[in-house]
Amino acid sequence: MPKMSIYARMVLFGCAISIIPLLALGFFSFMKSSNAVQKQVNEGNIQIMNQMNSNIEQVLRTVDYTMNYVINTKQLQAVLYRPLTFYDFQLYNELKTELSLLQSPDTQVTDVILANAASDWLINNRGLYPFNEYASNDTLLELMALTDRTSWVLLPTDALGSSDTQSYACPYTIALVKKMPLTASQTRGVAVTTIPSCGLAAMMDNGMASQEVMVLDHDFRIIVHPDQDKIGMPLSDAGYIREDDLARFSEGTGQFETTGDSGTVSVTYTRSGFNGWTYVSFTELSALKKEARSIGWFTLYICLLMIGLSVLLVWLGSRKVYSPIRTIFQSIAERLPEHQASKTNELQVIDDHIRELFASNTKLRNELHVNSEQVRTFFLHKLFQGQIGPSEIEDKLQQFGYTGRVSAWQHLAVFTLQIDLLNGTRYEQKDLDLLLFAISNIIEEMVPQKNMLPPVILDQTQVTLIGTSGMTEEEFNDYIYKLSESIQQNMQHYLKLDVSIGISLPFSSLHKTSRAYQEGLEALKLRLKLGKGVIVPYFSLNSGQHTRVYFYPMQAQNMLIDAIKLADETRALELFNQWMQEVFQKERTPHEYQISLIRLLNDLMIVMQETGIALKQINVEDSSLYDELLQLYVGSEIQEWFKDRIIVPMIRVFGDRQESLYQNLSEQIIEIIHSEYDRNITLEECASRLHYNNFYLSSVFKKETNMSFSDYLSQYRFAMSKKWLIETDMPIKDIALKLTYNNPQNFIRYFRKQEGMTPGQYRSKYGSGGE
Repeated sequence: MPKMSIYARMVLFGCAISIIPLLALGFFSFMKSSNAVQKQVNEGNIQIMNQMNSNIEQVLRTVDYTMNYVINTKQLQAVLYRPLTFYDFQLYNELKTELSLLQSPDTQVTDVILANAASDWLINNRGLYPFNEYASNDTLLELMALTDRTSWVLLPTDALGSSDTQSYACPYTIALVKKMPLTASQTRGVAVTTIPSCGLAAMMDNGMASQEVMVLDHDFRIIVHPDQDKIGMPLSDAGYIREDDLARFSEGTGQFETTGDSGTVSVTYTRSGFNGWTYVSFTELSALKKEARSIGWFTLYICLLMIGLSVLLVWLGSRKVYSPIRTIFQSIAERLPEHQASKTNELQVIDDHIRELFASNTKLRNELHVNSEQVRTFFLHKLFQGQIGPSEIEDKLQQFGYTGRVSAWQHLAVFTLQIDLLNGTRYEQKDLDLLLFAISNIIEEMVPQKNMLPPVILDQTQVTLIGTSGMTEEEFNDYIYKLSESIQQNMQHYLKLDVSIGISLPFSSLHKTSRAYQEGLEALKLRLKLGKGVIVPYFSLNSGQHTRVYFYPMQAQNMLIDAIKLADETRALELFNQWMQEVFQKERTPHEYQISLIRLLNDLMIVMQETGIALKQINVEDSSLYDELLQLYVGSEIQEWFKDRIIVPMIRVFGDRQESLYQNLSEQIIEIIHSEYDRNITLEECASRLHYNNFYLSSVFKKETNMSFSDYLSQYRFAMSKKWLIETDMPIKDIALKLTYNNPQNFIRYFRKQEGMTPGQYRSKYGSGGE
């Protein structure tokens, strides 16, 4: 499974830290607003119940008050304890007038019955009747037997033989029953006021289809309901709530949720303190939450919009932040093998690469320091051996930071120190190099840096260039001799060694250092006469005069030999012409010219001997080259002789060797590619196997094949893939893996780029199945 890129992780993380808080905010906002809406709806339902209670109770109170008034009138009190006949029509009319006060559109009263069982009379809307002959006198007697003096009861409309047609439109009637007289303990009769239940139900209509309202009596029986079929039914039997939910109507006002036949409903109720009725509303929760759902959808849309904007901003921001990372990663990945670039994420690749850079930088610094030391030592070797010109001396002094030090010197001298016999010491011959190194360190500790250049070792001789300023020549010679004695004493003290020191004559120009070095060596040769442990100044030899130095263009000769070894004919001939000009531009005797020519020939012969070139390889067998050279006296002839007899033949031998070597190295590399193409081989690995520098191998391989190592490897793998596609049924995925492609898609893209078609199309066209 490929690892997720840093860009994908940044986008994912940015989306997470923006989406999750938005979702949480949206959720809690929705919950908070839903609860607020729910609370408002519940409070509204309670207010509706209280309003319905107030409206209906106002009617009931009016009826109750008026009924009390009628019962307490003097007309009714006058006939309460005596019979009432048709002869008392005037009193009857007065009673009817009082009863008419109860029957109005506001009170919803349809009939009023005054029944006196003790005096055997009954008055209703239709007239005056004997109580005992009234058809519903049994119902009236039951009402007279009620416990309370005033009661509200639910009766079928025909239970009292209603005297109006309006009541029969409603199957149930609510009756206000008052015993007469109101205050006496003995009941003589009852006053009954009837109100159709339908009339009260009409007063409770709120126009909400999702809400049902009703009125319950003390026994939780429905006494007012818009559906006439449910009037008179117990609440639990009507399917609104369960039997055990009736106990939840314990407070004066309250709300709760329950499950009925129609699902989950919210129950809002308020109990009347006037007659104990309970006003109840049943609201479907789906209706209650309708507004909350609309808020939820609105919140969801806002959250989705904000999430979309957040994702867009995260994508744009991550892309901008990731852009430099991607640029750096691509620059690094192009230089890495595919499997290495894809196995880790970008930051890991960049981190590893930076670590490698720091490690390489540290390694290069260390190597540079070592190389710098080696180059400095090499410069001093060439300086002492006279193999460097004045201009190059100035450049090197500036390069190594010695210009200021050397320019201040007025007098210079060269020390040449050699160890005398090791016999009789604790050292052996194999310790000679270490002893010379230790001597150099001791001298560096003794001589101030401003007065010396770093000591070097030449042919088992420790050589040091000393320089001072502000001294006369005599003071300088005295300083040099005392310094030599101190050095000799310290060698005996620290190393228990006898050393001899040769001191050159003082000189003032650095380009004369090689002559001073030769003087130091000449001075040491006096040990043959003087013995060991001596200090020999050169002024004690040769009458204090400098040795005569013949100019010889050693630098040009060295460059000429290098060009010959590299088989660079053009460069070699240019350098030989330069050597000839430098030799013949000086006024010398013919003998001195011959010495320079013989020296060049001798050095070239040494090169031939060291590199294993036989004389017959340059077509020299019987004759003597030295004799041929000494017979030439014209410069142009000498130049042509060196060119035809020595330089060009040597170049051809070196060229043949080089070509053979290049071909052999290229063949070995090609053999490695052909045998190990199915794994991640690199030029560095081949260089390690063949013990060559990888840059050198790269140039050799490109020169022989006209393509780089990586291009040749890719082309060979591409050829093998085409061969497998044609000759085998190997799946494309397996071919990609066998050719070290970590992702088959990369192989398919490379194949399409090279061949102009996908591997599958190539197999269909050229494979055995496509022919």
